[in-house]
Amino acid sequence: MADTVTSLTARVHDLQVAVMTHGLTPRGVDVVAGLHDIVVRASALGPDGRWLVASGHSGLGGLAIAQGQVDQGLLHFDAAVVNGFNDCVAFHMPLVRPLHHDPRFRALYERMRVTPADLDEFLWLHREIQIIAREAQQATVDNIGRLDTGVSLLPQAPMPTREPNTPGVLITRLDLAATQTALRRAAVKADFQRNAGNVSLSLIDDSWDYTRARHDAWHADDLDTRREQAAAARAFVERPGIGTILIPCPPLGSIVYPS
Repeated sequence: MADTVTSLTARVHDLQVAVMTHGLTPRGVDVVAGLHDIVVRASALGPDGRWLVASGHSGLGGLAIAQGQVDQGLLHFDAAVVNGFNDCVAFHMPLVRPLHHDPRFRALYERMRVTPADLDEFLWLHREIQIIAREAQQATVDNIGRLDTGVSLLPQAPMPTREPNTPGVLITRLDLAATQTALRRAAVKADFQRNAGNVSLSLIDDSWDYTRARHDAWHADDLDTRREQAAAARAFVERPGIGTILIPCPPLGSIVYPS
């Protein structure tokens, strides 16, 4: 079957989820080889695939930096910028900040251009990544000791639907989508494991506390409703009159990464 932007986007998503779920070297998945393959296949799609080429290189750059391979990481980051990567917010992540004093990194950063409208969305996307990670941790704490057999899906803020001014925004939207998938799958897996234990209590010795289970189910539903409302309230809203003309990215070091 011929490659398409849609099929390759799905492949990048799956590779990112594998790393987020199982670490830098997930068993049975060669992420580095997979991203290199994405770069080759997306290149063959022409202009429509350039942002996927950039996504592949930015992913390879991040993996290299995480493993201490600075030179290799910079080469991939440079290739990502050449192909349209312009997420200046991502380049202020803790993982990347040590590179700020490297003249090679400064040079590639200064080549990037962004519109104020896209910068607003980049900030929102990274903030949302941080928020859902914290909510996933809180949900884990909230579920300790639950005796019901319900499954609580982590609510997700809707993905922005505006037409971005630069295709680089699509890369970070894909990062957010992969994070949402990885965290939701982890939450569902934990719920299934908890449910199996609760069912065992009922089947083995009938020691399951049904009254407590009903209360826990009600409490979990209440928390889910509150999280759903909070996620909906966080939906991205483009500021009226925000600029859509390309300008240099904010000076390196001037962006505070969302926490």
